[in-house]
Order: sequence, then structure tokens, then C-alpha cells
Amino acid sequence: MNESKQRVIAYIDGSNLYFGMVDAGLKYCKWLDVKKLMESFLDSGQALVAVKFFTSRLTHDEAKEARQATYLDALELAGVDLIFGSYHSKTIECYQCNHKWVMPTEKMTDVNLATHLLMDAHLDAYDVAFVVSGDTDFTPCVEAVNESFASKSVVMLFPPLRENETLEDEARSSQLITKEKLIECQFPMKLVGKDGIELQKPTGW
Repeated sequence: MNESKQRVIAYIDGSNLYFGMVDAGLKYCKWLDVKKLMESFLDSGQALVAVKFFTSRLTHDEAKEARQATYLDALELAGVDLIFGSYHSKTIECYQCNHKWVMPTEKMTDVNLATHLLMDAHLDAYDVAFVVSGDTDFTPCVEAVNESFASKSVVMLFPPLRENETLEDEARSSQLITKEKLIECQFPMKLVGKDGIELQKPTGW
């Protein structure tokens, strides 16, 4: 890598990106090559040195678990670092009808992303951080990087329908991930994974 180029690390809030696409009617973009997507935001003076994808493995639904596992294998094959939180069961009760049901709740993903963003700044691992999320909870850590590391920049890349004025004001700059970019940055229908095992775009994606 040319040492004169700015080092970029991308930090992706997998859940925020996923539901942004789904809510925008872009379910057909879920087979997304996030490394290629991040590369599309680089300028000529930058080089992508790592992509960190923060997510949790699904539980309670074997079909969804299998689709997610295939996608995570594809991301690993592309050189994306996977950092996992976890799902915990939460009981929800309707106070009108007293019906109860169990809902899985994602834990630790936000904390993991914020920790890596600050830790990597402290270790001087990047010059520019791309943060893919529209979650206001990241405002304090973006602010901390700005205040403590004047030579570094945090760029917010907002998923569809996830633009956030608070984060936009705190970051050095921001952009919206457009439908066109998502369509352009899809994995091929089939990939050859580890040990020659074929990875295929899940049915329904």
C-alpha cells in the first residue's frame, strides 16, 4: 500500500444496514458485498485497510439461521472481519389481552462497534473511519474520536432511511448509501468458498 494514502477502516452496523434496506423496499439487495460497497466510497488518496462487520448470529429460526450463515461465510471469503454480539430472549406482554410472546433482542453489537472505533483510533490503525449506521447511540464515540484525535476523521455512511442529523452534525462528513450503490455492489449468485464449497445466494434474497 502506498504509505502516502490515508488508511481507511470501515465499521458496519449490520443490523442497522439490513433493516434500512428492508424498510426501503430493497430486500433484493441483501446479498451485499460490503467490502466492495466500502471501496466505492474511497477517493484516490485513500486505501481500505479493513472492514469490520458487527452482527449477532440469529437464533430461534433455522431457515433464517442458514441464510445468515451463508451470507457471513461470503463476507469472510471477501476478507471482512466479523465481530459478534449475541441475541437474548425477551418476553413481551400485551397489557390489553395479556398475551405473552418471546422476542430475540440483539445485545453488545453497538458496544462492540464503539469500542473498536475508539480502540483503533488509540492504536493509530486508521486515518479515516467509515461508520455505517444511523443509530444515534454512536454519537458519543464519534464525538470522542473528533475531540481526542484531531488528525483523524469519522465519516458517516447512512443506510437507506437511516439519515441522522445528530450524527451528521458530529461527523466530519456524511453520505447516504444509495439504491444504485447497493445494486452495483452485490456478490455474484455463486461463490466458491473454503475447501471448494459453493456458496449460493439464498433463495428469496
